[in-house]
Amino acid sequence: MIVKKFYKSFPFFPDKVFLQIQNVLIFRNFALKQNAGFINNDGKSFSKILVANRGEIACRIIKTAKKMNIKTVAVYSEADAYSPHVKLADESVFLGPSVASDSYLNIKKIIDAIKFTGAEAVHPGYGFLSENASFVSQLENERIIFIGPSAKVINKLGDKLASKRLAQNAGVNVIPGFDGEIRDAKHCVEIARQIGYPVMIKASAGGGGKGMRIARNDDDARNGFQMSTEEAASSFGDNRILLEKLIESPRHIEIQVLGDNYGNIIYLNERECSIQRRNQKIIEEAPSMFLDNGIRRAMGEQAVKLCTEIGYCSAGTVEFLVDKNRDFYFLEMNTRLQVEHPVTEAITGVDIVQQMIQIAQGLPLDLTQEDVKINGHAIECRIYAEDPYKNLGSPSIGKLFKYREPNRVQGIRCDSGVEEGSEITFYYDSMICKLICFGKNRQEAIKKSIEALDYYVIRGVTHNIPLLRSILCHQRFAIGNLNTNFLSEIYSNGFERHKLNLQEKNKLLAIASALYVRNDSRNRHFLNNPKPHIHKNKWNVAIKLNNDTHTVHIHKQSGFVVIKINDSKQYKINEMDINLAEPVTEIKLNEEEAVVQLISRNPSGDYKISYLGTVYNLNIIPKKAADLLHLMPQELQADISKTIKSPMPGLIKSLSCKEGDCITEGQELCTIEAMKMQNSIMAITSGKIKTIYIREGSVVSDNDILIDLE
Repeated sequence: MIVKKFYKSFPFFPDKVFLQIQNVLIFRNFALKQNAGFINNDGKSFSKILVANRGEIACRIIKTAKKMNIKTVAVYSEADAYSPHVKLADESVFLGPSVASDSYLNIKKIIDAIKFTGAEAVHPGYGFLSENASFVSQLENERIIFIGPSAKVINKLGDKLASKRLAQNAGVNVIPGFDGEIRDAKHCVEIARQIGYPVMIKASAGGGGKGMRIARNDDDARNGFQMSTEEAASSFGDNRILLEKLIESPRHIEIQVLGDNYGNIIYLNERECSIQRRNQKIIEEAPSMFLDNGIRRAMGEQAVKLCTEIGYCSAGTVEFLVDKNRDFYFLEMNTRLQVEHPVTEAITGVDIVQQMIQIAQGLPLDLTQEDVKINGHAIECRIYAEDPYKNLGSPSIGKLFKYREPNRVQGIRCDSGVEEGSEITFYYDSMICKLICFGKNRQEAIKKSIEALDYYVIRGVTHNIPLLRSILCHQRFAIGNLNTNFLSEIYSNGFERHKLNLQEKNKLLAIASALYVRNDSRNRHFLNNPKPHIHKNKWNVAIKLNNDTHTVHIHKQSGFVVIKINDSKQYKINEMDINLAEPVTEIKLNEEEAVVQLISRNPSGDYKISYLGTVYNLNIIPKKAADLLHLMPQELQADISKTIKSPMPGLIKSLSCKEGDCITEGQELCTIEAMKMQNSIMAITSGKIKTIYIREGSVVSDNDILIDLE
């Protein structure tokens, strides 16, 4: 019918062309009937889609939809009422409370929103309902198009147990393990012994590093089973667990695939995702410098074989573990858009979200395998609201009272879902932004990434930029010596602030001195000495940095601030380079460039400065005042040895002690759920519990007192 109408509208159309169009549509309708999911059978482009997600991925999908002239509907919870994704969409629907189970995970509310707005399709992004087969099945029953694979496919591939069997049947290399579900902790220990330690305990329905624990002995297996099941139930509503042999120190390399409704399946090469903490990726890149063309092709072809076996349709990712010999093993398949998809887009020029939408509209792939090239190198850094000095990333919450992305750096892309004034809560993932930097080669991409991190302004929450910058600057990263244990090997004693060498320390002291002089001159001119002819041109100050005090002599000369540190090193800084109002300052020290951020300053001389990605606390006071400090009374330190505080904000998930209990060092006292992760709080000393200030379901902030000991 559509073809006939089209033909009558254009009577000059040749009969041959008409027949070709008709044949294509007949073949297409036949193919659609074979597909388990409902596809847009009338061949029309979508006029409106609903994005069933939040934050940066919702914004990213909405932007591509706008590019395709498709209207969008955002959904939001109470916590996200003023979020950028809500403002960016053409329409928005309120879902309910901030807790994900009452909003973004509530299938009925999402489907009601689709019907209410008249959206023809829904894009799930990643996380939440993106791999929920029940959700997709209900959409299919309602004849609402899901921009992704069918419920049948998700059921087969979204479950790690089922997908491993499928991969094995398709001839894909798999990791040795137990082909079944683990019933309880005792069963977990039995199977772990059969496989042989070490083993990986994994949530069957998991992803994003949640519900995963390594067990090297029976105690690890018992505790890991309990933690993984709780985390899996909380994050995915499915607490089934599987066990696999742990591949020691592997690389995590994944293959991006695209498949349409006509059996066309291609792979968009690979992404290296080995830099992880707690099994969650924080830096990804494409391509992997570890693979040669032969291994790349072999991995890609195995990924395509798996997708062909199941008739995969839409974008997906086949993940592999690769050992030091370049032997690779199937890990899992994610039947959704991946967080790190932008690095693939950067090197291939393919808009993966656009491809997903076109495939869902019933269009064939407009790419062949020969069209897929590798152009340059891309690195993605995940910017999280986390304190990297606490367990390589303890959640941080708060309001972004200042936020600026490093847009002045060329060749970067920021995928974010926040803005100045946004609130970071413990209800959802702590990601602030994905920073993607592209270069003609890996060295250029690394350099741009470091530069961009230095220009990134985030105030109001603690963030992981110091850790990201440290990784990028590490020699092992530079030469590509990577594996999934990279962080635990490099920061075996935890992540610490960057240790300044002598040259770096002198530069920081000079920068701090210049900022101090600028501030003091401004105060004297505008506050104390209104007469413009009264100036001060010389300063002798004492700067305390890392418990060391340095004497600095400063004077002004011909528009420059001349700084002499400890009567040795001298620097000249152009006074015009110093701007106290700008959050980021570019300063030349003896013609050497430095990028710094003045985080804060106060009248007592305390300066907080970000330099080389790390925040340093300095105290700058006149030398005469410093000489008298020893006369000041010392502040008494409170005894906190008997107090157990929360290391992070979150929700008390379980409490495993009571008042009057005698506890031992290392004993678990409670678990805190923060950003969908379970965290055990252990006793730091032995003693008897005097007071418990929390109960299951309590909401706590960072440094809240949880328990007092006698």
